[in-house]
Amino acid sequence: MAGPLHFETPTALEYFAALVAEDEGLSVLEAAISVAQDEYPQLDAQDVLAQVDELADRLRRRIPADAPPLQRLRLVNRYFFHELGFAGNVNDYYDAANSYVTEVLRTRRGIPITLAVLYIEVATQVGLPAVGVSFPGHFLVKLRMPRGEVIIDPFTGHSLSRDELDERLMPYRRQRGLVGEFEAPLGLFLQSAPPRDVIARLLRNLKEIHRSAEDWNRLLPVMQRLVILLPQAWDERRDRGLVHAEMGAWRSAADDISAYLAHCPDADDADALRQRLAELRRDGDPRLH
Repeated sequence: MAGPLHFETPTALEYFAALVAEDEGLSVLEAAISVAQDEYPQLDAQDVLAQVDELADRLRRRIPADAPPLQRLRLVNRYFFHELGFAGNVNDYYDAANSYVTEVLRTRRGIPITLAVLYIEVATQVGLPAVGVSFPGHFLVKLRMPRGEVIIDPFTGHSLSRDELDERLMPYRRQRGLVGEFEAPLGLFLQSAPPRDVIARLLRNLKEIHRSAEDWNRLLPVMQRLVILLPQAWDERRDRGLVHAEMGAWRSAADDISAYLAHCPDADDADALRQRLAELRRDGDPRLH
């Protein structure tokens, strides 16, 4: 007689890897929830998904089946920003908790990208398809309406005019010389962000927070996820190696930096990294006693 079947629960990293393995069907919300499991290991992702579904269901029951898109938009905005009270965390913008959609769901405060992830999910579930926009410096939400596109700032809940968007974009254009005859059209910066890019931006926000604080123990799991999410982004592989080095994991650091140099031998930092690699290999060699 066969014994009982045993199924091993995947680790948080394995769960994330499965979620982002293919572009088709990649759920931004579920992947974003998974990111929070590094900080909250006991987090039940399915429970959080159910909470978001309940918020959407509550609104769906109020919307007439024949409601036109503009009416749906007004109802979504009133519900999300006023009734539920979602808003930007102006008092503690750089708190890492703002990057965890689970905490944003609990506190109703977040940063543009996490607020956008929740807004998009609720809006889409009530028949108002919305997408994220990786606008320079500030993540936005785009909705296609019968008379054109509507751009929402998820941090404030306000819709943005073309003039307001141009004004926000001007510092970025000047910094990169995209003015005058080289000026890129506004529409170029309002393209829909693929799901993988949304998760990458979310993780890079956390990466910057933890790197600035030199919190290597929190930074390493973020880097693990970035390498899984973007296997061809060799700069992320390099940066993971540098985190390994800070934590004294010499061989892991050497492996990552070697991979970066193999694929980017002419990078501006290649010579400095070759020297660093030699040091890592020396430090990683077993000592004779």
